[in-house]
Amino acid sequence: ITFSGGWPGYAQRLVDEVHWSYALFFVVYVWVVVFAITRIITALFLKDTLQAASDDTEMMAGEHRAAKERTCRRLQTLFAMCDKTGDGVITMEEFREVVRLPEAQVYFNALDLNIGEACSLFSMLDSGDGVVDQVEFCEGIVRIKGHARATDVISTMRD
Repeated sequence: ITFSGGWPGYAQRLVDEVHWSYALFFVVYVWVVVFAITRIITALFLKDTLQAASDDTEMMAGEHRAAKERTCRRLQTLFAMCDKTGDGVITMEEFREVVRLPEAQVYFNALDLNIGEACSLFSMLDSGDGVVDQVEFCEGIVRIKGHARATDVISTMRD
């Protein structure tokens, strides 16, 4: 980089014919130009890297949304399976019957839920009226699904 363009030849002519201080000018000039070009190349690589990382973040967010949508569809199917009467709510009896079915157990396992005790799971989903509607069911299962968040653990400890 520093010897391209033949600058040493031009600098040598200035030093020999004019004055030796011009050599300092050329050294500083070449150093600044090389530094600037290096910084520009680094900035271009950094820009491309950050763009790729941004695309990865957007892709991960899209995958997370798609996973949530799949979970919601599974929960709606599971709720429809539990709602034997078709009135839009499930009772404890309906829930107990469905939890025993192998198809329902497959759904619960796919959602990473342990349904060992149907009564306790139903009571966690119930808002206190003895029945669980689709909104309570979906929101409750999503909260119960997976690992406990730190805020959930702390709120439980305070209660």
